[in-house]
Amino acid sequence: MAGGKPDKAAQKEAKRLKRAASKERRSQIWKAFQQQRKEDKALLPLMIGALLLCTAVVFGIGLIFDMHWIMLPVGVAIGVLAAVSIFGRRVQSSVYSKAEGQPGAAGWALDTMRGQWRVTPGVAGTTHLDAVHRVIGRPGIILVAEGVPHRVKSLLAQEKKRVARVAGSMPIYDVIVGNDEGQVPLKGLQRHLTKLPRNITPAQMDTIEAKLAALGSRAAALPKGPMPAGAKMRSVQRTARRKGA
Repeated sequence: MAGGKPDKAAQKEAKRLKRAASKERRSQIWKAFQQQRKEDKALLPLMIGALLLCTAVVFGIGLIFDMHWIMLPVGVAIGVLAAVSIFGRRVQSSVYSKAEGQPGAAGWALDTMRGQWRVTPGVAGTTHLDAVHRVIGRPGIILVAEGVPHRVKSLLAQEKKRVARVAGSMPIYDVIVGNDEGQVPLKGLQRHLTKLPRNITPAQMDTIEAKLAALGSRAAALPKGPMPAGAKMRSVQRTARRKGA
């Protein structure tokens, strides 16, 4: 920096990096669109339909008030936003559908939550890749289990008892991810947590997080994110046993 002015070379490099990052994002979105279009035959008709419908409705409103040529670009813009929204929702639904039932899927879904959520994946687990994840949020403490129901119920009960020793009167919720009665589907997990009542303050979150950190983890090695469908379960379990020993 000279004479109080930012270094021009640094500014140029920052702009170059920003352009490169923007180009990479556009490339990723285009690839995601191409992949989704191949798998989802209804995607294009829905996106085009939303674009045309929004444009027609807004243009029609413009005709009533004799402002149709002014309203036309507004209708197109709203239509594009609607089409993009449909694309995003269907991609998200597709991702959750592919991840559902795979070990690590619930932990991955929790890690992508936005807002004041403190997620500790795999605080308890088995060599069969059943797992309990701990979440601290405004509702209190939430224990989220994934895996074979009869095994995770026992695992969840043990972890809840362990957490209760330091939680005091703080609310503890437990969730089992799945599609059976009393369980929460993977795609609805984030929504389920955000609908829980707010019971504690951010300061209380900090306090309980420090206390729970001292408990450590009882989990074997678990996959970070959904395990690919073609992965060899025996190999993963063998690695988990070695690391959990």
